[in-house]
Amino acid sequence: MRAARYYDRGDIRIEDIAEPEVVPGTVGIDVAWCGICGTDLHEYSDGPIFIPPAGHPQPISHESAPVTLGHEMSGVVYAVGDGVDGVAVGDHVVVEPYIIRDDVDTGPHSHDYHLSADMNFIGLGGCGGGLAEKIVVKRRWVHRVSKKVPLDEAALIEPLSVGFHAFQRSGASAGDTALITGAGPIGLLTAAVCKAEGLTTVISEPSSLRRQKALDTKVADHVLDPTADDVVARVNELTEGHGADVGFECTSVQPALDTLFDALKPTGVLVVVSIWGHPGSVEMQKLVLKEIDMRGTIAYVNSHPAVIDLVESGKVDLAPFVTGRIGLDHLIDEGFETLIHHNETAVKILVSPSGAGL
Repeated sequence: MRAARYYDRGDIRIEDIAEPEVVPGTVGIDVAWCGICGTDLHEYSDGPIFIPPAGHPQPISHESAPVTLGHEMSGVVYAVGDGVDGVAVGDHVVVEPYIIRDDVDTGPHSHDYHLSADMNFIGLGGCGGGLAEKIVVKRRWVHRVSKKVPLDEAALIEPLSVGFHAFQRSGASAGDTALITGAGPIGLLTAAVCKAEGLTTVISEPSSLRRQKALDTKVADHVLDPTADDVVARVNELTEGHGADVGFECTSVQPALDTLFDALKPTGVLVVVSIWGHPGSVEMQKLVLKEIDMRGTIAYVNSHPAVIDLVESGKVDLAPFVTGRIGLDHLIDEGFETLIHHNETAVKILVSPSGAGL
């Protein structure tokens, strides 16, 4: 089968590799669509980061570069291994793409398996990837999705789960006002979750194209331009002087973080969603005097079932976020290069590994 293989920074190759074997406890999936994630872009431009370099195997998968890329995937089950129940051939599914040690509690009541030692992600740390025609995944990480949900939209359930976990970390509830800095893919999807959960959403974004996308997708009640608007004053105006209840930092840009400290109400919650590749600074006096609660968030934990419910119920419409569909042969020129150099024009580019979806 064909797959996108990561060798090193700037070196991704489309190759023919052996099909994976379906063994007891696993599910074989024909990959329909796989999204290109910001993490994939960082690996291509700056990595390896999550990907174990050649000669340095990942402690759980025991794999190192080259590895197959792709962790935002949807597909159709083509085989199930012995001992697998709850999933059948023909089911539409998505993957919660974790690589986690077998002795970690990943049961329905766990709230921290995503923070366990040596955790990594399928499609980064080994174990196959969604940028291949087929993948075999442990049953625990396979989630059924209604066939009423198009498979291209289903591929966005993984990044939507990032936004959902960030929302959970915030402790926000219906009626609250959320300020989201950044209208990239994760900022937009975090706003979509907040909107679905009954929050008033305010997005601050300097790019006119991304501001328009926030309006077109209807995830923002108010869209502000930080280069022209006084964001703090506008938030105070919208909240009758109280300030935002929660803030989501989705840019890894210092001025955005500073704005959130000023725009949040006293006792507000600030959730840092973006991955910072450089040190940031916090004005500690503001954190103290306003009693701001600053929290980190990473990925998701037992989030997929609730997120799938949001999508199946129609509370979140994922269709507007799909801005491109390509095959494996155009992964770099129409996928990675577009998202790196023209990211204002694209939210989520999906890849059909077999080409069947094109």
